[in-house]
Amino acid sequence: MTLKNYHSVYFLGIGGIGMSALARWFNENDYYVAGYDRTSTELTRQLEAENVSVHYQDGVHFIPKKIRGDKEGVLIVYTPAIPKAHEEFNYLKDSGYELKKRSQVLGMITEGFYTVAVAGTHGKTTTSSMVAHLLKSAGRDIAAFLGGIATNYGSNFISNEEITPETVAVVEADEFDRSFLALNPDVAVVTASDADHLDIYGDKLNLETSFKEFIGKIKDKGKLFINEKISKELTTDFGGTVCTYGINRGHFFASNITMKNGFFEFDYSDERHKIERLRLGVPGFHNVENATVAIAIALDLLLSPEEVKNGIESYMGVKRRFEYLLRGQSAVLVDDYAHHPVEIEAFLKSLRALYPDRKITAIFQPHLYTRTRDFADGFAESLSLADEVILLDIYPAREEPIEGVTSEIIFKNISVDNKVQCTKQELLKYLKGIELDVVATIGAGDIDQLVLPVRDLLKDRYHV
Repeated sequence: MTLKNYHSVYFLGIGGIGMSALARWFNENDYYVAGYDRTSTELTRQLEAENVSVHYQDGVHFIPKKIRGDKEGVLIVYTPAIPKAHEEFNYLKDSGYELKKRSQVLGMITEGFYTVAVAGTHGKTTTSSMVAHLLKSAGRDIAAFLGGIATNYGSNFISNEEITPETVAVVEADEFDRSFLALNPDVAVVTASDADHLDIYGDKLNLETSFKEFIGKIKDKGKLFINEKISKELTTDFGGTVCTYGINRGHFFASNITMKNGFFEFDYSDERHKIERLRLGVPGFHNVENATVAIAIALDLLLSPEEVKNGIESYMGVKRRFEYLLRGQSAVLVDDYAHHPVEIEAFLKSLRALYPDRKITAIFQPHLYTRTRDFADGFAESLSLADEVILLDIYPAREEPIEGVTSEIIFKNISVDNKVQCTKQELLKYLKGIELDVVATIGAGDIDQLVLPVRDLLKDRYHV
């Protein structure tokens, strides 16, 4: 069936960042949209404010009558995180409804559009939001499905409301559960391929094989934009156009990077263009790299250098990606979603470059037992770039505990002298007893619930 055959879409796990972006697309395109999620969050409350019906208890009688009344015209979209014993899921499956994973539906939506798909174990959310913003700010028709809340728009779904033949779909292509293999993009980006999701892939080789499969799904006459550092290992079997990017190397590259008045300034170069003194307000050398490929794609889609320059300067980032919550002379608070050693290293190195003479306190919540087990040494090494480390308990997400896997296996190898383990409940009390300067909250779990209380503590104490 095609999307035209449906009048209603019901989401199991509607509050997920990827699921809610799809819900917004269907809602904007006049489908009846409803869904279930386990807990009420800011995102689900926003959906409700947009006239999407959401409930938070698992039960068949909670499913709206419109969904139960005509299964032929109803599409059920579910997240793999839904437990096998979920009452609504099993009822809908056993009743013969059309059930599809989020990734399959994203593939159906984008099939008819010129599609830019951004993949990578790190950087895909920022890069896809940069591409979307550059196009949107230049007046192009877009439909962007992002894995984070773009600060410029306050949403994970960005569009021009009216879909036209000229619309460009910009999507975050997620490697988790091999979801990105449901896409057939015109332009693909691969930002990084570091070992991750080993609970799914087993080892780095299998992960790389999956990235190669994704690259192989690029349409004929399409293009691959890939980080120069990983191009050789992933493109050996790809016969299409390969465009590499990086800092000071690649077909498209950034150079002359400096920091001035809170902006990263840099030059962009390729065979046809030289754009000087671009100003990026989102800190981080890794974000300069992300901006470089976003610029390359924008120019390839015929944006002018002036449109690119204005778009980069007006780009405000993504929530929880190097997000400043406090920025004063006496105290700074930065929040970041980093949940892999490579991401933490990039984040803390950039933070150190911005504040070379100030004390950096890193508060980290590990995400998943398997990821903690697989990368414990890497976490310890990257966190040791801070002056002080506060390590919280593991956020389990979808996983059951693994014997012997706790935050302690990271903690014992952190090399800085000032380090402590504590629970979320103990954190604020501990912070009240120590001197603070530049504070970083890091992690992909529910550490975001602590960010505002930490900000308020800093504001009260240091009068920022």
